[in-house]
Amino acid sequence: MKLKVKREEIQKALQNIQGIVEKKSTMPILSHFLLKAAKEASIVATDLDIAFTGPLKAEILAKGSLCIPARKLFEIAKEVEDDMLLEAQENNWLKVTSGKSTFKLMGLPEEEYPKLPEIDSSEELKIDARSLESMIEKTVYATGDSDARYTLNGLLMHFVPKKKNIELRIVGTDGHRLSFIARDVEGKLSEEKKLILPKKAAIELRRLLEESEGDITVGLNKNHVFFVIDDIVLTSRLIEGTYPDYEQVIPQDNEKKAVLDKVAFSRALRRTLIMSRERTNAVRFDLEQGKLTLISINPDIGEAREELAAQYKGESISIGFNVRYLLDAIQVMGGDSVGFELQDPLSPSLLCDIKEKNHKCVVMPMRV
Repeated sequence: MKLKVKREEIQKALQNIQGIVEKKSTMPILSHFLLKAAKEASIVATDLDIAFTGPLKAEILAKGSLCIPARKLFEIAKEVEDDMLLEAQENNWLKVTSGKSTFKLMGLPEEEYPKLPEIDSSEELKIDARSLESMIEKTVYATGDSDARYTLNGLLMHFVPKKKNIELRIVGTDGHRLSFIARDVEGKLSEEKKLILPKKAAIELRRLLEESEGDITVGLNKNHVFFVIDDIVLTSRLIEGTYPDYEQVIPQDNEKKAVLDKVAFSRALRRTLIMSRERTNAVRFDLEQGKLTLISINPDIGEAREELAAQYKGESISIGFNVRYLLDAIQVMGGDSVGFELQDPLSPSLLCDIKEKNHKCVVMPMRV
């Protein structure tokens, strides 16, 4: 195998797989990517749950394949100043030449690389790349990290067939907060489907979608989901299990409803967070007609108090929240205003995106 490649091209290709290849693994091969040079060049990376396959623009001088350490070649590509010549040598070594710089990397044979699941999607949908990216951004922050309830470590993708299209609902929750968004997408399905996409796969997908325009293809089968983005294919194993009934969690009848300026609310939350307890980030909310007062007290440091205008005419209420949960929710909302709905100090509260009515965030209150 021997090929010439522009530094920018290989740098971009390797950037796409840095989040997928394993940095520390009991299987050394998972820290490598597979470079194939046939009629065209392509790269493959996997951690056994997620797989990436994409093209590499290169001038192929000799065909072949080799598994190459992903992190080291990426670091080389970032530092060299000229185009790169990659040449496989005896015993799976790779010689990298760029200008007057020469590197040798110890590779592994293609035979050792894990086999990827074949694209065998029973049903396919078309989804606008920008729309899907936005939906993931508005929900992935609420998913769990290494939660013992493993289904919470992913995003629920709930496909609901309608007469002319499909409603896609995406939900993220860690048990303390929940983010929900729904939009219509093109396509037909034989039946309703619920898939749990791992958080890592959702983050990698969102990053790839940032550079894509137009529609992408989503293929569904029992154990995997396939995303075809331009010439790139991202495959993910699905999380098995039953996702919580999110429709039961989203409150429908909160009587106390306020509207707040998003920027002013966010800044007030950040200032009161400074004086809150680090472990709980707890702040007390005193909502009354026309205004909201935020109070954080830390006996070891001091206290903070913020007052801001609120469009509210209901009864007064005092309630506590982990402010970081609210900040995460507000950060992904569009528009200039945020809806804030409450029932009582112990019931779930709702943050609503005024600009997009089908985006809602549930936050559990806490005692302060």
